[in-house]
Amino acid sequence: MSRTKPNIIITGTPGVGKTSLCELLTASTELQHLAINRIAKERDCHDGWDKSLKSWIVDEDKVLDAIEDEIKEGGFLVDWHACDLFPESWIDLVIVLRSNSPNLYDRLKARNYSDQKLQENMDAEIMDVLLDEARNSFDPGIIIELQSNHSDDMESNALRIRTWIGQWKQEHGREASTDGHEA
Repeated sequence: MSRTKPNIIITGTPGVGKTSLCELLTASTELQHLAINRIAKERDCHDGWDKSLKSWIVDEDKVLDAIEDEIKEGGFLVDWHACDLFPESWIDLVIVLRSNSPNLYDRLKARNYSDQKLQENMDAEIMDVLLDEARNSFDPGIIIELQSNHSDDMESNALRIRTWIGQWKQEHGREASTDGHEA
């Protein structure tokens, strides 16, 4: 069965705006927000709580099993800080959000991240860890790197993704307007 709606990964270092962008797109497209951190917690796809990092220890195999039937249907914005666990056949577009160091530092500090967690995430962003992961896991033709420093970036990123959704639907036999809604 072929999908009638695309699946898009929105990835990037914590604090770059993945969830905010997914929420904006969910409100303006027919795609659903699939937050992997929420799936891990609600569907028991974790191996407990890491007290030092204050986060769930996600069991990626359990996550994949939990979402497989849904995601194969299409129509999801997958919100997660990693993308290499997802089979390439499930994904139509990979968005890697980036933020400059001062903005990211301020966002992570505002979340009260520990010094260790803050430093790990800053290092990951500076060293292009998630961009490299995307490049090593998916065809370069489906990867788009977008800046996410200000609210204007969020709006322009959402417009660009909505336009892409419309093009995907046209290429896959579904007429769509450029705002991502069916025509």
